[in-house]
Amino acid sequence: MAFLLSDAAKLTQDLLLRGVIETILTESRVLNYLPFLTVVGSAVDYNQELTLPAAEWHAVNDTWVTGEPTIQKQTASLKILGGDADVDAFLQQTYANRNDIQAVVVQAKAKSVAYAFNQAFYYGDSGADANQFDGLVTQAGTPVLGYAALDATHRAFVAGANGALLDLAAMDQLVDAVKPGKPDALFMSKRSRRKLSALRRASGTLLEVGVDAFGRRALYYDGIPVEVDENIPDTEVQGASGNVCSSIFAVKFGPQTGVCGLQNGGLTAVNLGPLETKDALRTRIKWYCGLAVFRPIAYAVLRGVKDS
Repeated sequence: MAFLLSDAAKLTQDLLLRGVIETILTESRVLNYLPFLTVVGSAVDYNQELTLPAAEWHAVNDTWVTGEPTIQKQTASLKILGGDADVDAFLQQTYANRNDIQAVVVQAKAKSVAYAFNQAFYYGDSGADANQFDGLVTQAGTPVLGYAALDATHRAFVAGANGALLDLAAMDQLVDAVKPGKPDALFMSKRSRRKLSALRRASGTLLEVGVDAFGRRALYYDGIPVEVDENIPDTEVQGASGNVCSSIFAVKFGPQTGVCGLQNGGLTAVNLGPLETKDALRTRIKWYCGLAVFRPIAYAVLRGVKDS
């Protein structure tokens, strides 16, 4: 059964862990949406559906031919994410409220964990760093030119070989690339969000404003939440563009049907107590986590987005 980290925060009785989870959710837009499956062991094998079996019309007494879906075997391994937060014993003892100084230090480490997960969600590459899981850009493969060239193994496209200015047609193509239905969210940089807002104003319409499922005021494009993520840079390179491009991600989340997180044991915060080598108290935040894309059509990436 899959659940969100926000559900885990409600269930835990550990105030320190609850604070860590709430900090991570505040700092990560992705983790507000991403459901997690519990994995027994260090990896999970699953069948990724590529094409559906054919269905045919038949005459009376016709011969029926069997059809099978096209699938490929995928393995998603769990990786170790975390860090240690050390609180100087002198500060811990002399600070007016001991819990406050520990909360500040642990909160800073929790933010780092959130940023590291976000970065890996988009750009993780186990080929470059074996300690990371593969993110959406890596799993999307080499970008193809034009929305029509997308297929089950190529989930990233560009509007121009050397990048192109964002336009509403490309945004609509990105949305249409996710099936069935619409994406659950669009993730982009602040620059891309500003450009999208400008395009909507120029067309005589505005990005819709409302309250999302988490009680936050949010922008919507065609009814889809627009989420700004600091981990999506504006310095990507597409062809001969130079480092002036960005990417926009359209994602549908869900266990077995979409993009889903994996974990063993959940996010933990362990109080390791006093250290031998320095006068400090240590808290370790650790997470055995991974990422699975159960259906390639559950996400798409528009790459090479220029500002001018």
